Amino acid sequence: MKKALIIINVSKDESKSLSKEISEFLEKKGICTESYSFDGFNKNVPFVDYDFVVTLGGDGTVLYAARNAVEQEIPLFPVNLGQFGFIAAIQPNEWKTHLEDYINGKAVLIERSMVEASVIRNGEVIYSSLGLNDVVISAKRAATTVSLAVNYDGLPLCRMKTDGLIVSTSTGSTAYSAAAGGPIVDPQLKTFILTPVNSFSLSSRPIVLSPEGEITIQVENSRTKEICITVDGQEPVSLEIGDCVSVKKYKKNIKLISCTRERFYNALRSKLNWSGGPHA
Repeated sequence: MKKALIIINVSKDESKSLSKEISEFLEKKGICTESYSFDGFNKNVPFVDYDFVVTLGGDGTVLYAARNAVEQEIPLFPVNLGQFGFIAAIQPNEWKTHLEDYINGKAVLIERSMVEASVIRNGEVIYSSLGLNDVVISAKRAATTVSLAVNYDGLPLCRMKTDGLIVSTSTGSTAYSAAAGGPIVDPQLKTFILTPVNSFSLSSRPIVLSPEGEITIQVENSRTKEICITVDGQEPVSLEIGDCVSVKKYKKNIKLISCTRERFYNALRSKLNWSGGPHA
């Protein structure tokens, strides 16, 4: 390993000083570093010529790094400076131990699947993006329903009137999907989770699907014309009536360093208080 990129989330006060520490540590190991400031709204710039990427921030910083590193198959070393840390699982006080293990070839590398979302309008792809967490179709204004027709692998699945629809990966099951009532899924399982948001039907429930099939979502006539798609919370892109959104598993997985199953369940207990009931 010769070169690493350190992504600094500028909204986290600790990230700048920690970046300096990590950079000095890597330089002593003969690994040169470059830093990149991330403010939550950076444009996607695919990373090249790096052996690995260190992210200093929360899960949102990891999401940004993932879609820019996955094509080159660059592993991510995610240090958690955020609130939850379901993806950014390495705590600030333990980065040196885990980075040392990675450099020495002792760290565990976990692969997480990603989604590729495309918007087709009049037979042409007008927008596409990669995501690690989720794809969301919704009205731009709150308390406004949209009408959607959903197919799975060419088969009609449902038609719904809803505030929105979330298609999440297993990794994204602890994010917006969970807040909307979707199931929490072990991130090492390969799944799609389809979660309606405030559906105008008592029969609409989240459903878990195989990621080997393609989900297509047709935007139908609605009372509102202000409909959008967001992928991993990026800037929303406007949709029109008749647009078709395709969601499928991306051909490559993102590699996360030291983000083990144990760390996921520790975060589940400590961050979401998922413990099964009160303790005596």
